[in-house]
Amino acid sequence: MRHVGGVYSIPSVPTIARLGPYRFFFFSGDRGEPRHVHVERDDMLAKFWLAGPSLAESRGFPAHELGIIARLVTKHRDKFAEAWDERFGS
Repeated sequence: MRHVGGVYSIPSVPTIARLGPYRFFFFSGDRGEPRHVHVERDDMLAKFWLAGPSLAESRGFPAHELGIIARLVTKHRDKFAEAWDERFGS
């Protein structure tokens, strides 16, 4: 684990997209949960379920920024789901 821009980054955690200031990724241990994506910026972290999509949890993001991220997740949901299936199976 290394500290990058206020966030602890784990090199083995696959980044699936970088959109603007946001990094979208999965954790290896996510396999047993429904499809979702994590997003980080600086020291903030959120998790969005791809069904919907809907916010699962957030740490540090203000509400207006969660709205921006939700729109990005909606726009890229199919690609995120495809990346999920490649990583964990459908």
